[in-house]
Amino acid sequence: MNESASTTSSSSSSSIFHNFPLISAIIAFTVAQSIKFFTVWYKEKRWDPKQLFGSGGMPSSHSATVTALATAVGFHEGFGGPLFATALVLAIIVMYDATGVRLQAGRQAEVLNQIVIELPAEHPLADSRPLRELLGHTPPQVIAGSLLGIVTSAIGYVITVFGS
Repeated sequence: MNESASTTSSSSSSSIFHNFPLISAIIAFTVAQSIKFFTVWYKEKRWDPKQLFGSGGMPSSHSATVTALATAVGFHEGFGGPLFATALVLAIIVMYDATGVRLQAGRQAEVLNQIVIELPAEHPLADSRPLRELLGHTPPQVIAGSLLGIVTSAIGYVITVFGS
């Protein structure tokens, strides 16, 4: 590594609070979870603090987080580089998992919970604690989260470029 490259990388990584990709990802996650929190309040007229940290629902905070990260890495390091490629592959895997394995596991949990409810009281599993059902995301939830992540990073990039 030449001297100017090492100076640039050490000055750009001097503080975690100036890490544009990390901040974009955190903001996208926070916005997505907040949207879920207020959506539940609007629909059900009740506050559910679990929505601030739970998985599942609209929009996908996992998708928002990883697409914000990938987009911010692209803006910061270039869309043709290996760092963007790594972040993009990570994002694709997370979103595929959300709509595949985790969505199906949630649907299976629904069925299993219904079976347990219908068990006779004397059955050893009748007192089982219910499984979490909201684990994965539907494709529209993942798309909405992805768009939120891209928009979050784009706004952050514009603020960063014009704010300096």
